[in-house]
Amino acid sequence: MRKGYVGWKLPEDERARLLALFPAAYARTVAHHVTAAFNVPTNHPLPKETGGTVVGIADDGAGVQALVLSIGGTTARRDGSTWHVTWSLAPGRKPVDSNDAIRRHGWTAVEPIPVRLEPHFFPF
Repeated sequence: MRKGYVGWKLPEDERARLLALFPAAYARTVAHHVTAAFNVPTNHPLPKETGGTVVGIADDGAGVQALVLSIGGTTARRDGSTWHVTWSLAPGRKPVDSNDAIRRHGWTAVEPIPVRLEPHFFPF
């Protein structure tokens, strides 16, 4: 059975709106999705929520920028990490590095911005 990850896709209009508010700090703009569960089969249930709130921004100063979200009233994911959208990356950095950047460097609160999210399965 194919595997992948589930979460939310950031719709193009929301992506464009947020990029205007939070310009990419690094060369590669990602701004694509929020992960809820990784390495799951195609029949894994999709999240029920269809929106969240941007509540912060993280930047480790070494090539990882992420937006922090509150989903279902919390920034805490079930795995102990923080809900986020990897926003931009410097060469050699990967989206998964956002987890460490937020854990090590924290994040700065911003004025809350509601955002529409689309539940989605992303195949590997």
